[in-house]
Amino acid sequence: MKIPIRERRLRWLGLKLGLVVGFSGAAGLVLPEAVLAEQPSPSSTIRVRVNNYSRASDRVLASAEHEANRIFGRAGLAVVWLNCPPGHSDPVQPDSCHEAPGPTDIILRVLSAPARTKFQDSVFGFAVYPHLASVFYDRMLKRAISDDAEFEAQFLLGCAIAHEIGHLLLGSNGHSGSGVMRARWERKQIRQAMTGALLFTPEQARLIQAEAQTRTQTRLQAAGLKEYRKMMVDHRAEPASDSTE
Repeated sequence: MKIPIRERRLRWLGLKLGLVVGFSGAAGLVLPEAVLAEQPSPSSTIRVRVNNYSRASDRVLASAEHEANRIFGRAGLAVVWLNCPPGHSDPVQPDSCHEAPGPTDIILRVLSAPARTKFQDSVFGFAVYPHLASVFYDRMLKRAISDDAEFEAQFLLGCAIAHEIGHLLLGSNGHSGSGVMRARWERKQIRQAMTGALLFTPEQARLIQAEAQTRTQTRLQAAGLKEYRKMMVDHRAEPASDSTE
């Protein structure tokens, strides 16, 4: 008999939790105790190009994207997910997965596991401003297996994706004392992740919306300048018309 995901989430709360988990990044910016973020109507949009280099299945990845999408939606941000197939781009006709990232583009890499010499076992991912976010799927899976609840990996992956993209929108010092941007996840944060309560704080939601709007304005300005330059080139290329008196 299959147990619904929601019920499995609740049953999971009775399991013992072991390792403390966390994320890499700069020293955390500690904010007051977080409360659940309000749910404004998304006013800005970013596009996330997903590159899966791990053994995460399409189903697991889709569930993780759904969870991250819900978390960002609660923060007032709309996300367009673009799952990119592995392979090289066509230099003549580059597609959306391989073109240079624009201001509202985020490149997400789902990796297997990092070299142990570089990251601690508790690190789930890292971000490089302004466009690159990376998460380690094997770390999420290992955590889930240690709790005898492998199904939780997809929810942890979704929260980790939201955390690392959050760094790109909030800055390297975007860690907080609670919520999804907490630097280290302990028992409380794992429980919140499994019940859908690990979210951005209201203040972080406002900052995320402001950053997304700034990026959108930059993209529109760049598009307008490109169109203007094209119009000027086309105008200069037009043959001069003969005038008669």
